[in-house]
Amino acid sequence: MMDALTELRERVAAARFPLPLAGAARAGRGQAELLAQLDDYLVPRLRSLDAPLLAVVGGSTGAGKSTLVNSLVGRRVTEAGVLRPTTRLPVLVCHPDDLGWFAGERILPGFTRELGESAPDDDAEDDERREAPGRCLRLVPDEGLPQGLALLDAPDIDSAVRANRDLAAELLCAADVWILVTSASRYADALPWHLLRSAKELDVTLLTVLDRVPHQVAGELSRQYGALLARGGLGNAPRFTIPELPESAGGASGLLPATAVQDLRGWLAHRAQDPAARAAAAKRTARGALASLRRRLPALASASASQLAAVQRIAGRIDAAYDEAVEHVRAEISAGAVLSGDALALWESRPGDDAEFLDAVAAGLGALLHCAVAAADERAAADLRKEPAAGAAGLDRRPPEPEDPPQRVHLAARRWRRCLEELAEEAVRDSERAADGDAEEAAALLAVTLLGGEERSRPAAQTLGTLIGTEQARACYDRVRRLLIDCLERVLEGERTRRLAPVDALRTGPDQQVELIAALSVLEKLREKR
Repeated sequence: MMDALTELRERVAAARFPLPLAGAARAGRGQAELLAQLDDYLVPRLRSLDAPLLAVVGGSTGAGKSTLVNSLVGRRVTEAGVLRPTTRLPVLVCHPDDLGWFAGERILPGFTRELGESAPDDDAEDDERREAPGRCLRLVPDEGLPQGLALLDAPDIDSAVRANRDLAAELLCAADVWILVTSASRYADALPWHLLRSAKELDVTLLTVLDRVPHQVAGELSRQYGALLARGGLGNAPRFTIPELPESAGGASGLLPATAVQDLRGWLAHRAQDPAARAAAAKRTARGALASLRRRLPALASASASQLAAVQRIAGRIDAAYDEAVEHVRAEISAGAVLSGDALALWESRPGDDAEFLDAVAAGLGALLHCAVAAADERAAADLRKEPAAGAAGLDRRPPEPEDPPQRVHLAARRWRRCLEELAEEAVRDSERAADGDAEEAAALLAVTLLGGEERSRPAAQTLGTLIGTEQARACYDRVRRLLIDCLERVLEGERTRRLAPVDALRTGPDQQVELIAALSVLEKLREKR
């Protein structure tokens, strides 16, 4: 079971949602929540079923969470007061003999630990943490809690600080027991009920505390709150009511009377001290977390499939643009487009300077390739603008390069020209007809035979055959043609690869979706056997 869970955790961590598609942000949040629950709760709990229960106390601003924790412990271990948000950093209180369970990285491995004996008194330090809360967990050992139980005072779920809200949600995912605290004035608010619905979906061990209830309406409010819980499918969740008292506002040392929290303390103490009750509470939450994977993993797999499909569409548009460029270059070469402009003028003025002519041919070939690459880029950009995700990710723009593309293309054309000259020199040396001085002429004739189009290629080929022999000319032509094709492919495929590089970096591959579903399937089969 642990092997399967570890494999699933690795697959979830490896999932990527790089394109801003509809649902990608939600998938990213779901991934983060899953990893938090796996790392902070499910994996450590299944590895240590005998570990103390962790009860996380959560709720909205001013609900009285910290005062409740202090009152359950019997002294001030976490800050309570009128300043909001009150909780600057999460505080975990446990029996001293249980400290070893929480001092290491068994749970909440991404948090540093800070050992303390009571609530911090350094106002400057608190203000700094309130403004920029860090991932630090204050551990407070206290014999006021029974062995086998730890209380964690979490930040407000509706904190003005976004990091506090995210932290509160993460800490709840690490809990064996959720203690949701709400006040008599806010028990119907949306945020507490969002948490309650999450608790129901996950089937966690949940209890609720209705705090600061005026005596004169205590019975009616309790009845209304109970009815709301029942309608939400949580009628069986243990429910505790705490009356409104002067101490409810907390303050420097304000604690609720022991009688106000004795029922809640008794419930928690029973779960902590009775091994069967403790195991039942932990196993229920663990089973709920495991069962939730069946609902949550397919959403990640679906988002992964959407990412893959979008990346393939984007890559397909770029490929189509460059495929068109390849066909265009081949057609232009066959039509003799390279032998135009200066190159054509120099050829028609023969006999002339063959070296200058070959320079012009190389320039013409480079210009043709550069225009083809530019046209492919323009078409790709226009097509990618039809893909909103591509535009949002900046894929409709060619990525910046250290080297200028036109220079790169023209350099390839000049290299082909040098190869052509070397082959011509070799053919002249092997020919019994040609003289040493005919190498440049042979190179020029080879270039026209290959690039001159139907009108000029045939006469040039006949002249070349006369110069170095028909068989030699045919063999030389075939080699130069292969070199030209290689040059075209290297240039256009190289530019295509560079254009696709940012897209390839986003590829998730079909294995991501398959591996998520496969890992879930293995885990589900093991759950069914158990």
